[in-house]
Amino acid sequence: MPLITEYTVRARPDRRVVEVYDADAYLGDGDALTASRSQVVAGNGYHLYLRSLQPDIPVQITIRIWDHPQPHPAGCEGSVPVTLESETGELVVNQFTLGPAGDTQLPRPGVYEGYASWTGRQATADYYDQCIAQGVAERWTPDRIGQAWAACPTVESYVLDLWYVREPEPLED
Repeated sequence: MPLITEYTVRARPDRRVVEVYDADAYLGDGDALTASRSQVVAGNGYHLYLRSLQPDIPVQITIRIWDHPQPHPAGCEGSVPVTLESETGELVVNQFTLGPAGDTQLPRPGVYEGYASWTGRQATADYYDQCIAQGVAERWTPDRIGQAWAACPTVESYVLDLWYVREPEPLED
């Protein structure tokens, strides 16, 4: 089951969220965003919301497209099944107020299914909290806090393992 393509980008979890969506799916989904609080990753078919436990240390997002369905991910802290429809074949990784962190082309437009998995989520949040507490106690400057976050010993990582399942739904006139 060969890997077709892989894309990786770092993004700041602005308001503790990074979103992945089709380039033409401009409207968000409040229900899916709320669901990400308990599910870590939630979506509505066009948007996926990836929920971090911290708002400032960049996380790594990897999107892998496979030619066939993959087994449930192993060796991760957690995972959920996901569906993502892309009418344009272009996915955007977005940071709410900071804007897009990057984008990638899918092999073709369509509906993709798969798994979202994550690692390093709790360890990064613990490090973040430790830096805040130490920074307050020692009166760190904002630059010093930024340096500490850049030196985070773990990488909070989210992986989307997706495969093509069908053509996108036709647009209504």
